[in-house]
Amino acid sequence: MKELRKGFTTGSCAAAASKAAAFMLLSGLEKDEIEIITPSGISFKTKLYDITRNDSSISVSVLKDGGDDPDVTSGLFIVSEVSLSDEKGVTITGGTGIGRVTREGLDQPVGEYAINSVPREMIKKELCEISNLFDYEGGFLVRLSVPGGEEAAEKTFNPRLGIIGGISIIGTSGIVEPMSKKALLDTIYLEMKQKRLSSDTLFLAPGNMGREAMKKEFGCDIDDFLKCSNFIGDAIDMAVSLSFKRLLFAGHIGKLIKVAGGIMNTHSREADSRLEILASIVLLAGGNEDIARRVLGCVNTEEALSIINDASPELLQKTGELISERIEHYLSKRAEGALDVKCVVYSTSFGIIARSRGVKEYFQNG
Repeated sequence: MKELRKGFTTGSCAAAASKAAAFMLLSGLEKDEIEIITPSGISFKTKLYDITRNDSSISVSVLKDGGDDPDVTSGLFIVSEVSLSDEKGVTITGGTGIGRVTREGLDQPVGEYAINSVPREMIKKELCEISNLFDYEGGFLVRLSVPGGEEAAEKTFNPRLGIIGGISIIGTSGIVEPMSKKALLDTIYLEMKQKRLSSDTLFLAPGNMGREAMKKEFGCDIDDFLKCSNFIGDAIDMAVSLSFKRLLFAGHIGKLIKVAGGIMNTHSREADSRLEILASIVLLAGGNEDIARRVLGCVNTEEALSIINDASPELLQKTGELISERIEHYLSKRAEGALDVKCVVYSTSFGIIARSRGVKEYFQNG
């Protein structure tokens, strides 16, 4: 397997563009490329585009390249317009294509542009170096913008997180590791942290099917549920670290049956055994060997549930109850008893096939 190519964050692009603009503003010279050292210690050398001189400012664009990471911001231009200021220091603001923060719990306060702390420090560091180079004792005003940023943001988690109107200028190391797992886990943690500000009850679902089922069954808002994808165990660990007290876990039988077998990453590349786990639970519920064999021969869990129901609706009900109990057991074990766990298991064909007692109270009191 070939080594995946690293990329550079929007924060690195913003810092490079700002450094180039400040250099050209103070020197009067033209540059076609610039280099910075990222917080990770890796050098970022990039071409400069769309250099525009005004009476009191210079605007420079840097092309965002996320490497081999599936990053929707790759291909966008990060623009920095830098002007001189009588006030010492560096003032950083945003413009078109950069979102504003509308909810608490994020890196920046409500109302501020979503330009995170590390990129702000990177920009200040680079401009401090330029000031020292030219013995400049004044300050800078930096205005960042991203043409096309508002459209790109619709493909990100930003609207759910409460960042409206554009993308975020982010990054802690300055580089983009070509793995989407870490970025997704960071986003899950951030959204969970926000939810903890208003409640000690966490509503968790692997995907949209479970969330839609909860909306239909209980009338709750779909956004009440945090979507954790396949990272069940990681999400439980995060919930414990954030001191949640109660957890309602809801989802489709195709995902949740894996959790009933103690599987904490439900991606098919990590583990499957859906039908094996379901067949064993059918036996525990009182089904016979023939039913278990037929379950093992199914293509998916929906087909298997039909076989169980045809044998006996009571057997399906008992199977669902045992699935729920086992899910609660394994999630509680992962949380080391720190969470009061309840679950709801949903089927496309049969609707809710299992729910913990007291689930309705979660919605009333959560």
